Amino acid sequence: MPTVDLEKTEAQAAAAGGAEKRAYVRRVFSEIAPRYDLLNHLLSFNIDRGWRRRAIAALDPLRNPTGVYVDLCAGTLDVSSELSQTRGFRGLVLGTDFAEPMLRAGSNKAPRVLVAPVTADALELPVADDTAAGAIVAFGIRNVASLPAALAEAYRVLEPGGRFIILEFSTPRSRVVRGVYHAYFHAVLPAVGRIVSRHPTAYRYLPESVARFPMQEDLARAMRAAGFVNVRWESLTMGIAAIHAGDKPGRPPT
Repeated sequence: MPTVDLEKTEAQAAAAGGAEKRAYVRRVFSEIAPRYDLLNHLLSFNIDRGWRRRAIAALDPLRNPTGVYVDLCAGTLDVSSELSQTRGFRGLVLGTDFAEPMLRAGSNKAPRVLVAPVTADALELPVADDTAAGAIVAFGIRNVASLPAALAEAYRVLEPGGRFIILEFSTPRSRVVRGVYHAYFHAVLPAVGRIVSRHPTAYRYLPESVARFPMQEDLARAMRAAGFVNVRWESLTMGIAAIHAGDKPGRPPT
């Protein structure tokens, strides 16, 4: 079998989920950490920065400006850093990721008094029940080994009234946009990603993982099944990405 087919097969197998996915994601993201930020901005034409800002605005950290917020699958701490710099914010952001080299790559983005990098799996957060004022995950939840388990874990750590935000790629509804999107995602992106990251499969995995990720309605349904209420979503940039929001029932502690 040609090498390129072997690479595609590995990415497809990892995208399918389970223990193999967990091991693959940790290994690959550790390997591409030094070039991760460059590729994010390059391959998204810098649109990803605006998406992250909108996700943080949806989280609305000033609802509890002194609380603890959890950034799941935090990677190089872009969201953690941006959140900590929200005007009026005086709390703490726990930037959690199980690929420790990713956290190290972003360790200089924000003061440690505001952002605490924590090496941890999104399925096993070292956070007590009902203690986080909010939680957010940007372009990471499709990488977890079990989506229901990740949603349940986010729900567990949130305090009553806490909000959970998911920013993730999605598949556009428009046939024309979807055609252009698929051509870019399955041809251009893997080729450029391979050259810049110098990794054979990382940017083959990305489109495979997006293709297997639930549509907006299905993700909203999964959030409700995990216990979240007031679940809603917003499509971004012609449906290329989406922000989902949900709240844990109850009133926050006073």
